[in-house]
Amino acid sequence: MNLLKEIADLVAMGHPDSQSKYPPSLAGQPGVAEKVSQALSEGIEPQCILTQGLMAGMEVVGRRFGAGEIFVPEVLMASKAMKAGVELLKPHLASASVSRRGVFVLGTVQGDVHDIGKNLVKILTEGAGWDVVDLGTCVPAEKFVEAVRQYRPVAVGLSALLTTTMQEMPKVIESLRQSDLDVPVIVGGAPVNESFARSIGAEYGRDPQAAVEFLSALN
Repeated sequence: MNLLKEIADLVAMGHPDSQSKYPPSLAGQPGVAEKVSQALSEGIEPQCILTQGLMAGMEVVGRRFGAGEIFVPEVLMASKAMKAGVELLKPHLASASVSRRGVFVLGTVQGDVHDIGKNLVKILTEGAGWDVVDLGTCVPAEKFVEAVRQYRPVAVGLSALLTTTMQEMPKVIESLRQSDLDVPVIVGGAPVNESFARSIGAEYGRDPQAAVEFLSALN
């Protein structure tokens, strides 16, 4: 439907509503909120609006970000635009008992307080339909173990920005294994590379979009 494509395009451009001045070329024009309201009034199923409109737009954002065509500010604006639509859909989605794709546990490892990369992963994976349990920063191994036991996620994501803190990643994986929790793990961050990831028995997340692709392959 053309309206769903319009919603996807507006998400990708980061235009949440008519009050937003971003991007300047769309200032004063209908945004995601207005188009989602229109779609609902026309009887389009909330799940279709979510998947073919909002999530489709975030998939485009993820691909562009992974290709280096857009940067962090654009991703954040796209996230804001998507949230404007999600807020309108929430009452309808709750009543429709929409099934999500699964749970993804995410956190920055012990000793590391950096969260920009982790937050981008959260934005893109949530946009792709996953329920993200964000444990925050400086997360000890035992907290990852507790979260996996509680939420039974499809996978776990570990982030680190320092060469010193990335050494916490194998400790988390070992703790999961010792607890008999056989869950796939994806690792990422500036000092992490594919060789390191393989050496600790994890998938390498070269960028936030790689996490989306990894989860989709598991589902």
